[in-house]
Amino acid sequence: MSTSEPSWELYGTFLAVMREGSLSAASRALELAQPTVRRRIEELEEALDVVLFTRATNGLVPTEAALATMPHAEAMAASAHAVVRTLSAPADAERGTVRITASEIVGVEVLPRLLAPLLAARPQLQIELVATNRSEDLLRRDADVAIRMVAPTQAALVGRRAAAIPLGMFASKAYLAKRPAPRRAAELRDHALVGADTGRALIDALAALGVSTTRRDFTVRADSDLAQLAAVRAGLGIGICQLPLATGLVRVLPKIGVSLDAWVVMHEDQRAQRRVRLVFDHLVGALAMYATT
Repeated sequence: MSTSEPSWELYGTFLAVMREGSLSAASRALELAQPTVRRRIEELEEALDVVLFTRATNGLVPTEAALATMPHAEAMAASAHAVVRTLSAPADAERGTVRITASEIVGVEVLPRLLAPLLAARPQLQIELVATNRSEDLLRRDADVAIRMVAPTQAALVGRRAAAIPLGMFASKAYLAKRPAPRRAAELRDHALVGADTGRALIDALAALGVSTTRRDFTVRADSDLAQLAAVRAGLGIGICQLPLATGLVRVLPKIGVSLDAWVVMHEDQRAQRRVRLVFDHLVGALAMYATT
């Protein structure tokens, strides 16, 4: 084992290989020559005195040591990026970088329109937008502001419930042109349904209405909310949609509906950062307006 501590450069390369799945893909992501990526991985293995990857017919396979190293490398990357954002402008400045994380559907379908007036008014702000269904760790500074659908539980996090976003069941006009809309919940079994592949939210919701379904009753199954929305818009079946996103769709069974709480969350330390507070306050108000459109 090497007596010197491995540099962040080596851990960063390791992280790229883990995320990209191969040396060649990591070299493209890092804009480095593939031999350089290989050399860095070998240096890290020597420094840690472990084997991080084994070769297989389908590429590199991470070892248990690699899997154990991954969260530490991610924490190092998050800290490094957080330092860059923190130093992008003075704490009292209305400029600099703010990293926002939200679910796929909120990050892609909702946030861009909500951020447009903020960036128009304060063009010196820069936004890093992370659209993922994985909960980014605000305590680890993976992001500065998060949009979440559950209230924060960690004491160090500050959250405000911004809105209750209404949900309903929708179909496209093209779909309803081929078959009449259901008049009762029980008639949903006679229709093509769009829902999750592994999740049970819609199955459980229908069960509460007395409609028993299983995974096989859904014509289109996808764990991505974006894919489900695209399928409904394409006329592949009836699915759940946020009411403000349902432009061009037709609501079916309008008495069936629930709401989804939207929370804006940040670390309590970020309240001293003027640019983060601006984004936080703007999103609280913008989400409240979005939910009523």
